[in-house]
Amino acid sequence: MSLTDIGQKFTIYTGLFLIITGLVGNGTNVLIFSSVRTYRTTPCTFYFLIGSIANIIYIMVILIPRIVVSVTGFDLTRTSIVWCKTRQFSAYTFNVISLTCSCLATIDHFFATSQNAKLRRLSNIKLAYRLAFIAIITWCLHGIAPILSSNISPVTQSCVITNAGFQLYTSVYAFGLVLAFPVVTMITFGYLTYRNIHLTRVLAQQQADRQLTRMILIQVVLVLVSIVPYGIYHVYSQITSGISKGVNRLQIESFISTILYNLVFAYFTVCFIHLKKLFIINSCFPRKLVICFSYHQVVFVVQ
Repeated sequence: MSLTDIGQKFTIYTGLFLIITGLVGNGTNVLIFSSVRTYRTTPCTFYFLIGSIANIIYIMVILIPRIVVSVTGFDLTRTSIVWCKTRQFSAYTFNVISLTCSCLATIDHFFATSQNAKLRRLSNIKLAYRLAFIAIITWCLHGIAPILSSNISPVTQSCVITNAGFQLYTSVYAFGLVLAFPVVTMITFGYLTYRNIHLTRVLAQQQADRQLTRMILIQVVLVLVSIVPYGIYHVYSQITSGISKGVNRLQIESFISTILYNLVFAYFTVCFIHLKKLFIINSCFPRKLVICFSYHQVVFVVQ
């Protein structure tokens, strides 16, 4: 069995698992976070709601058609210029919306647990609405560039980026927006949140620091395992694009690219972790304290 066949089977079986997991997990998030008013009006869970919706769209537009191509061999992007551009737009939009929401949720944790009253007031639903709106509009505008830069190649009959300048930008996009930005943000504000809780005796007595540390580590590890390797490989492929490569090397690189690209979807499908986070928070803090957090009036005593 060739590496191509192995990669195809890996795509099919892994993809089917991720589709089921992603739609069920994100769908559960959307159902719970949108049906309970307390969750809709809490900044952190509101960010999770928007991120879960973006994940569902990403799965339906990017992952499901990829599995269909692997199973049937039928690729609509080779025949429909509209679908080609729609896929490119989605690939450069909904994933960064999801990552941005995760970063905003981490930052909101930092604000909500701060001993500084001014910072705590920044954790409010009105600001969350504005930031989410700005993020969605910004990344949708960002998605216009790949629409204008993509087309169906007359040589390979595949949907590709035809603009040389945008091809160069994809390395910056992969390494900066998808890799460095979320990792640095989550680690930085995750640590600051942990420090806030550790310095606050009421929260520390509830062992919230241990639970939050575990929660943040899961989020960061998920990014490191699923997104970072593909970002590094994408930069490598751009650097070596002008080098003459043999058939064996091309097959190996294609196989590695297939494996790493499938791992990227793990971040956008294994989002039931977000739901677990909410349960961790509610199980760690007293009910009265959770209500106070919901209205952004933290009443714990700093000693």
